[in-house]
Amino acid sequence: MTKAIQSIPYERIFFCLFGYVLLRERAVVGDPRSHTIQVMCGRQLEHNATIFVPNFVATMENISEQMRVSGFGVAVSGSGPDINYGLAQCYGDLSLLDCVLCYAEARTILPQCYPYNGGRIYLDGCFMRAENYSFYEEYLGPGDKAACGNTTRKNSTFAESTRQAVSQAVTSASNNQGYARVQLPVPGTNESAYVLANCWKTLNASSCRECLENATASILGCLPWSEGRALYTGCFMRYSDIDFLNEELGNGGSRGSIVIIVVSVISSLVVLGLGVSIGVYVWKRRYIMKKRRGCNEARKLARTLNDSSLNFKYSTLEKATGSFDDTNKLGQGGFGSVYKGALPDGREIAVKRLFFNNRHRAADFYNEVNMISSVEHKNLVRLLGCSCSGPESLLVYEFLPNRSLDRFIFDQNKGKELTWEKRYEIITGTAEGLAYLHMNSSIRIIHRDIKASNILLDSRLRAKIADFGLARSFQDDKSHISTAIAGTLGYMAPEYLAHGQLTEKVDVYGFGVLLLEIVTGRQNNRSKNSEYTESLVILTWKKFHAGTVEELYDPNLMLHNHHDNNVKNDVKRAVHVGLLCTQEIPSLRPTMSKALQMLTTEEHLPRPSNPPFIDEMTMELNDTCEDPCYPLNSATSASIATVENSSFHPR
Repeated sequence: MTKAIQSIPYERIFFCLFGYVLLRERAVVGDPRSHTIQVMCGRQLEHNATIFVPNFVATMENISEQMRVSGFGVAVSGSGPDINYGLAQCYGDLSLLDCVLCYAEARTILPQCYPYNGGRIYLDGCFMRAENYSFYEEYLGPGDKAACGNTTRKNSTFAESTRQAVSQAVTSASNNQGYARVQLPVPGTNESAYVLANCWKTLNASSCRECLENATASILGCLPWSEGRALYTGCFMRYSDIDFLNEELGNGGSRGSIVIIVVSVISSLVVLGLGVSIGVYVWKRRYIMKKRRGCNEARKLARTLNDSSLNFKYSTLEKATGSFDDTNKLGQGGFGSVYKGALPDGREIAVKRLFFNNRHRAADFYNEVNMISSVEHKNLVRLLGCSCSGPESLLVYEFLPNRSLDRFIFDQNKGKELTWEKRYEIITGTAEGLAYLHMNSSIRIIHRDIKASNILLDSRLRAKIADFGLARSFQDDKSHISTAIAGTLGYMAPEYLAHGQLTEKVDVYGFGVLLLEIVTGRQNNRSKNSEYTESLVILTWKKFHAGTVEELYDPNLMLHNHHDNNVKNDVKRAVHVGLLCTQEIPSLRPTMSKALQMLTTEEHLPRPSNPPFIDEMTMELNDTCEDPCYPLNSATSASIATVENSSFHPR
């Protein structure tokens, strides 16, 4: 008979130790003060998103490692116009644990400055900045300011004590590696004035002092209010009538303090060991189950493909493309490179070769196969087949000799081949394809990346929508999908960029931008153009309302040769529809089927409302979320946090 083994109550031990550690930790851990005071974004757009974003992420990762060790970090990633310089620092009274929490919050918020290539964020416990130039020795700048907490007015006695405390903090910080904290009692009361001053560690003593002296002049302007902060290029300062400072451990702690710390560490290690054991077990279970599901799905689809006419042998496609020779390369997108090939029967094909070492490769591959194989329309690129049995995933499309639309409309010479009649046919063809995807196919599909380079042209210059790698299907009973943001800057709708909410109106917005590009021959993504300063959408909207939109028409349209006013009216109507499709509020944009109707009939068109990013003074993205959701700037918050764009320019 087997003897029963009494189980150890790990759960009780875990929670008892965890509660004990929490009680002990309060003696050494304070408030991370991760409340955002202000975010300031630069005005210069990134140069190349595919380079800028990885550089920014690498900089943040590098700094993150340093913050865990010292509470301060600087890093540089990349080179050229998309180089990224970063700095982050916690204020001197934060513990390393609190510092990591504060930095985590800053790192989450600062990317909201994208697509601008610089920005800084001030929190009550830490600071973070990123630019495309070295700013480490800067200590004053045009965006320097004071932020006053105007909730309570104090008397003159408090004001005088605050002035003295600020003066002491400036003097002390200059001689203490840029950090000081002061608590000064207010005579005749039970109150004190609390002050914190901190310079960034990249500054020398004289620069630090000058920054703090300038900050002093600003912050004292907040008196007689009970609280004020100075947000400067090289330093941070705060005063308050509330004790916001964290306690600091002394150098000569008592034996009891040492015992508390030792016990806390030992307890933490025990809890950590239990936590790691549980975590590893859970992770292993999930990993194994996920891998099994993935393998089953892959095998199931591979078996289906092998038994269908869609399947191509890898060796056949490798030979057709000359072993993927660079001379046969047609282009490269976010998901892979495309090569021209010729099959043994003489058919010309385009082979999409997904990138190596991409952990989403299989998912992207199956997504595209499932999407395209389920739809068929004259304005959609036809999928001929695929290969999933070789060393990499390949997709096979019909070959379109004229490649993509952007090679024509953004080229002064090739653009002459596209008369207005041809462009009108491309516009309506694209609209028909999108309307089919949204409403008429067996599964509703949102493309997510409508742009000129994804509109291919056949031998007769007819439009065919390509690149379904970002496409997502959605069901009739869902108003939107919340998803990770993916797409191309300049073509993404504001509600998708800000909140990740995906509806068919995202494609409508992209189509509207594309339509304006076709008429004007200009690219909306102004970071790639220097000939005009405003985005194409905003510029067109202003010209349209001023009655001078004809000034933007592509000269290659040669409308002066058309004596028929109907042609000119058709062009202006196309611009009108493009502006309706790029309105800021999603519900005001037409559906694709409605946009197609507007283009092909003479029905009355409503006056377009403003597009996003209309405030040229601040370039602020207005919150267009029509559902209750977390806004970029919460007006209901009692904080003084704001997001603004300041005039920061590289040297």
